[in-house]
Amino acid sequence: MNSIKSFSDHAQCGRLEVHLVGGFNDDRQLSQKLTHQLLSEFDRQEDDIHLVTLCVTELNDREENENHFPIIYGIAVNIKTAEIYRASFQDRGPEEQLRAARALAGGPMISIYDAETEQIRIGPYSWTPFPHVDFWLQQDDKQILENLSTSPLAEPPHFVEHIRSTLMFLKKYPSPTNTLFPGNKALVYKKNEDGLWEKISSGN
Repeated sequence: MNSIKSFSDHAQCGRLEVHLVGGFNDDRQLSQKLTHQLLSEFDRQEDDIHLVTLCVTELNDREENENHFPIIYGIAVNIKTAEIYRASFQDRGPEEQLRAARALAGGPMISIYDAETEQIRIGPYSWTPFPHVDFWLQQDDKQILENLSTSPLAEPPHFVEHIRSTLMFLKKYPSPTNTLFPGNKALVYKKNEDGLWEKISSGN
């Protein structure tokens, strides 16, 4: 909220709008819990916030052979027109394996994009060696799905391949601080004239 408001300090009109999309009727009810936490947090804010889109849990659920799946897995926003549309992403941005490894190793969710500088700043991160990484790399797809996914039946086709490559990355870099972040500095990316992310430096 503070990040968004910092860009509209001098705005004379407009309002804060929220669009919540995601989750479904999963067996463990994780989507319902997360939705409740998000709505409660927005309710606690002092600002006047307008809920414009709510496509979550049972509103984003389809059933097939008695199994539940999300209808929408991802969205994008056209920041010029404010249009929101369903989307899937082939390119997941710079250092995807590094960011995925941090998440699988238990790192909390963070924002890596700085809207003021229009840069992505990654790290420096540290993690402890992933427990039993060789054991997990020997498991079949079914075991990986059942044990390393919150919703095994609803994962996209690339999920297991993604987890395997992330485990390989964690095996290769059990302690990333010095090997992946020279001088313990962040990796900084900015879009070039062609709209592609380009590494510009190692930051502080």
